[in-house]
Amino acid sequence: MNILLAKSAGFCFGVKRATNMAFEATKHYRGMYSLGPIIHSPQLVKKLEEEGVKVMQRVEDIPAGAAVIVRSHGARAEELERIRARNLTVVDATCPFVKKAQDHAAKLSLEGYVLVVVGEEEHPEVQGIISYARQGAVFVVADRAQAEAIPPKGKIAIVAQTTQSFENLSQVVEVCLGKSQETRVFNTICDATSVRQDEARRLAEQSDLVLVIGGLNSANTTRLAQICQEIQRRTYHVETGGQIQPEWFQGVETVGVTAGASTPRWIIDEVISSVKRLEK
Repeated sequence: MNILLAKSAGFCFGVKRATNMAFEATKHYRGMYSLGPIIHSPQLVKKLEEEGVKVMQRVEDIPAGAAVIVRSHGARAEELERIRARNLTVVDATCPFVKKAQDHAAKLSLEGYVLVVVGEEEHPEVQGIISYARQGAVFVVADRAQAEAIPPKGKIAIVAQTTQSFENLSQVVEVCLGKSQETRVFNTICDATSVRQDEARRLAEQSDLVLVIGGLNSANTTRLAQICQEIQRRTYHVETGGQIQPEWFQGVETVGVTAGASTPRWIIDEVISSVKRLEK
């Protein structure tokens, strides 16, 4: 079988930065804690646990005097306040692109805009962004249909979860333009997201089967799988090579492989090796 690997498969800048910061921090601090998983890769989180990084979901559960790393998705404003109030040592690995969206939310809220965040409401990145909008109303919309439900407002400002598609953001903007006298739009989508999504489309068009590698809890990986599925029905979202089923590959000549921004290279290599073993 011919295997096509997407050029940008795997770690994006923000995830690579956060991962490097986490492993480097383990050399300087004992008893480190992560406020939520550092990235959405269960396998990498396990490796960090082996290095002494324990995942905690609440600031209150982190022992006094410990070091805490803020994950790439960022933290809610009130969580950071509680961290500082407890005098915990902070290693802030928030992706700079996420930080920019947080800053926009804070500034626009103070300026009297109703904030519209395009994204998944329960995603930790989105929860973090909206926590910085301390004044005024905030609406989280997943798509055009949800944007239609926003009542007319005088001033609307729009930001997006960094892993959203530009097409989805554009559709929401179009709706909001008809609902306000003033609309400000900040394209906070990370370039790495659009690049990976464009590559995924081309890959799906060229392949008889597509493997999308990454955490099942990863929003950007799930979106890649959805994009490929729309073009190539034989698309499978896997976390590891052990999940591959030989029967998937009957009659397949070209296999496309891509991976989410939180997927380590060693997992990508493992999956490719598993596919190659099927031919032996």
